[in-house]
Amino acid sequence: MIPVNYASETAPATNGTAQDYCFQFNPSGKASDGCISITSESVYPGADGFGYDLLPAPESKSNQPFFFSVNVPDGNYRVTVTLGSKKQAGVTTVRGESRRLFLENIATRKGEFKTYSFTINKRNTLISGKEKVQIKKREQGKLNWDDKLTFEFNGSAPCLARLEIERIENVPTVFLAGNSTVVDQDNEPWASWGQMIPRFFDERICFANYAESGERADTFIKAGRLKKALSQMKPGDYMFIEFGHNDQKLKGAGKGAYYFFATQLKTFVDEVRSKGGIPIFVTPTQRRSFDENGKIKETHEDYPDAMRWVAGRENVPVLELHDMTRTFYETLGVENSKKAFVHYPAGTYPGQDRELADNTHFNPYGAYEIAKCVIEGMKQLDLPLTQYLRPDYQSFDPTRPDNPDEFKWDNSPFTEIEKPDGN
Repeated sequence: MIPVNYASETAPATNGTAQDYCFQFNPSGKASDGCISITSESVYPGADGFGYDLLPAPESKSNQPFFFSVNVPDGNYRVTVTLGSKKQAGVTTVRGESRRLFLENIATRKGEFKTYSFTINKRNTLISGKEKVQIKKREQGKLNWDDKLTFEFNGSAPCLARLEIERIENVPTVFLAGNSTVVDQDNEPWASWGQMIPRFFDERICFANYAESGERADTFIKAGRLKKALSQMKPGDYMFIEFGHNDQKLKGAGKGAYYFFATQLKTFVDEVRSKGGIPIFVTPTQRRSFDENGKIKETHEDYPDAMRWVAGRENVPVLELHDMTRTFYETLGVENSKKAFVHYPAGTYPGQDRELADNTHFNPYGAYEIAKCVIEGMKQLDLPLTQYLRPDYQSFDPTRPDNPDEFKWDNSPFTEIEKPDGN
């Protein structure tokens, strides 16, 4: 994997409002340019709603990951980080909220500083008045649904000198609606394409991932997830809609792909367009299910075709992730494709006393590669969003995936052995 090389020379100035912050990370306690000095004693929530969070503050020259949180209202924020240290060389990866990847493997020499910007979406469960999103019990601790904006600074030697947070309104937002193959997975070793895709785009666009494990199109609507997303949507925003995995399990009279599922998809289209948004259908990722000839078996019944049928009737673009993931898995092969999924022997992660062998849910490598498939699908549809790709993005071909043995990923400090909802 090639380290990113898109550093900028300057950072946007904050305007001093309650929604904007500038933090300077300096053990001496001195700050310049009106920034707030952050020391090891700055612990969240503190008196002002910001500080080191989840783990202890890093010690001097520490190579341990750390988290920093700040209370802000819902919305999009342009984040500018200055990475580096006067005291040591660094290699830093930056993630936000529930492990959304923004920057990876940024190398800095001792005394060298590099500045980067990206845009992140923050939300809580409140829709309006007393109405809230009905999140699941397992979501109640998720960083995506609280009142704070949280950043993870990871890597072999994470070094942060400065962090600026600026509320912005004028960037297109891509809302993601889907299930466990799309959701921001909080803990290792699980991952999904929705949390990887921000890494490949610059600060002129924002991804807001509303997907959740186990969701069907109808339960996504019933829980208020669509309504919450629409409360933040503005004209010209997008919603990428990927369902099918869990919808196909719903049986009984009045159900099925071409009736109940199709009706739910039509609801998404109508509601998004009522806000001036642009719906995009994403056909579901394949499961790792091979036949005796090493070919992927179709396990989604007629749900992908039903999605295409609704798309044709409603003039909705279709991003064919179903086809690209089939090609991706078959290229890797029956055994090697396990390296894209959560397949790990017992003892690989803390507290893991049994083998993990999941053929639906991705590990970070698989999620990273599938995010590239989504980007190539965006290019095939000629979506204007691709103008915001970072300069270091290289075109991806699922028949020539990156070598999984060369993929570098710095594990987050938290793991979860329980499989995500859905299959």
